[in-house]
Amino acid sequence: MTISPPTTARLIEVFSAIQGEGLNVGTRQIFVRFALCDLRCLYCDSAQTWFAPASYRVERTPGLRDFDTYPNPVSIDTLLTWVERQNRPGLHDSISITGGEPLLHAPFLAEFLPRAIDRTQLPIYLETGGHRPEQLKLILPYLDLVGMDIKLPSSSGEMHWAEHEAFLKLCCEANVSVFVKTVVCDRTLAQELERVAHLVSRIAPEIPVYLQPVTPLNGVLRAQNEALRKDTFRDAVVPSPERVLAWQTMMKRTISHVRVVPQTHKALGQL
Repeated sequence: MTISPPTTARLIEVFSAIQGEGLNVGTRQIFVRFALCDLRCLYCDSAQTWFAPASYRVERTPGLRDFDTYPNPVSIDTLLTWVERQNRPGLHDSISITGGEPLLHAPFLAEFLPRAIDRTQLPIYLETGGHRPEQLKLILPYLDLVGMDIKLPSSSGEMHWAEHEAFLKLCCEANVSVFVKTVVCDRTLAQELERVAHLVSRIAPEIPVYLQPVTPLNGVLRAQNEALRKDTFRDAVVPSPERVLAWQTMMKRTISHVRVVPQTHKALGQL
């Protein structure tokens, strides 16, 4: 996967919405969603971000979904214009840098973020797969909060334990606020969640961990790319409440803050 040159990046969209996941749940954010992802999680609900489209869309009025379309790639100056368009006085709590995997655009972000902070005076929240510590180093000085995934092999088909640990250490060493999110489904293995708890405990036991049950709309969440499905990975189903409670109980023997929060934006119909 080639990282974009620092002067341009490829986007999916820029819009205003309520954050539906993790520590910032319920807050209003400006979302800058970048294209491209180097992971292929089997439960992914944003497979449209895996590749770079020819165009991206920008909300004309914050929250109204009245999008205009523009050609990719985008320059730093143009993206600053779109962010400023969304930034109505007092409306937003932060800017969410999301994807895809936004750290594939780390050199671009290293130039964009300080200028965005200067123009908006808003905190920066990074949503990431948590598996690219070297790219994280380029933008750590500009971040206020990091929401990093830990990918469970049993439910995602991905495995990046060493990278996750290095990533989390960097956040803590830089005194950047961070929380961990891990998606769980009916095929999640308890021993992998125990490994998450021990990983977090080794670095900073007070870091919040969010268990996020897959949140399908019709009872079953199908893999977004049929070509990537394997016989061993059938459709992901929401885990039973009993299993989620047991997982939380187990993890809290090792770490203090284990919270269960589904994707609330789907419950609100904010897709």
